[in-house]
Amino acid sequence: MDVNILPALAEDEEAQATEQPASVFAFVPPRPPTQSTASKYSPLPWKGHFDKEEDINIPDSNTTFHVYSAGTEGPVVFCLHGGGYSGLSFALAAGNMKQKARVVAMDLRGHGKSHSDNEIDMSIETLCEDVLSVIRIIFGYDPPAIVLVGHSMGGSIAVHLARKQVLSSLVGLVVVDVVEGTAMASLVHMQKILSNRPLHFSSIEKAIEWSIKGGQLRNPESARVSVPSTLKFDDERQCYVWRTPLEKTEHHWKGWYEGLSEMFLSSPVAKVLLLAGTDRLDRSLTIGQMQGKFQMIVIRHTGHAIQEDVPDEFSSTILNFISRNRIGPGGIEIPRFKR
Repeated sequence: MDVNILPALAEDEEAQATEQPASVFAFVPPRPPTQSTASKYSPLPWKGHFDKEEDINIPDSNTTFHVYSAGTEGPVVFCLHGGGYSGLSFALAAGNMKQKARVVAMDLRGHGKSHSDNEIDMSIETLCEDVLSVIRIIFGYDPPAIVLVGHSMGGSIAVHLARKQVLSSLVGLVVVDVVEGTAMASLVHMQKILSNRPLHFSSIEKAIEWSIKGGQLRNPESARVSVPSTLKFDDERQCYVWRTPLEKTEHHWKGWYEGLSEMFLSSPVAKVLLLAGTDRLDRSLTIGQMQGKFQMIVIRHTGHAIQEDVPDEFSSTILNFISRNRIGPGGIEIPRFKR
């Protein structure tokens, strides 16, 4: 063997040794970019979910109700939010439903962008009259088929309106996570619950962050759309505070829920009770459900605000209810008999 080759072979072996791949642990993947708190919890627009907003002025009063709407076809799904929420609580669900229904959601008295001389007059009689006035101004005295959808306090308004039979075109009732027994039992704790909330926030982003981390809302996208409308800016303290003074309306709370189960059962329209847990049924509803007087649907993987936490599932439930009961823009559609 040529002695001149030996050094070359040694160099090749050394080069091969140095070219051995390093351990996989030596390669650290790039860290994904992190979002700042400001961007992670920044407000999102309602446009793209609802199509438009408008103010409805009530004649001979200083009362104006803010209304969001979406869609042009199908029956009207008229949505009533819970205490302390706003019409934007239904924004994501409206975006899912608007191809098959006309969705309308109003800010109730003392909530959102609605304004009146008496913001804390939230008696069930006043709230019902408010909703009835808005429906009549928007649709006249011959409205299309209406399905009332009410969450929590809004559910009690929907039930009272259905029981009164003041809407001739009402064909459906959807009550979201409110049952008389549970609601009445919780009233004694409500002031404590309200007092445990932060009284003010330095920014809207902080309020959205609290709503998500505190478990009030479980869907960050919906929270970023709806939470800003539940706040107002306090010029004196230079901070954001809750828009609705719920703690001042305590004398109306009992009237919202007392007798609710019997009124719901006796409402002469198709109805569904949408709950976040089966333990919320009281005796009257348990018997009524067994007798087939209403449809009950339980969604276990959500919090109180079902329409915000799982808007896809919520909207599918509403559309399935409309389809199952053959509700069209003119009312209940009766299929033709084949000869």
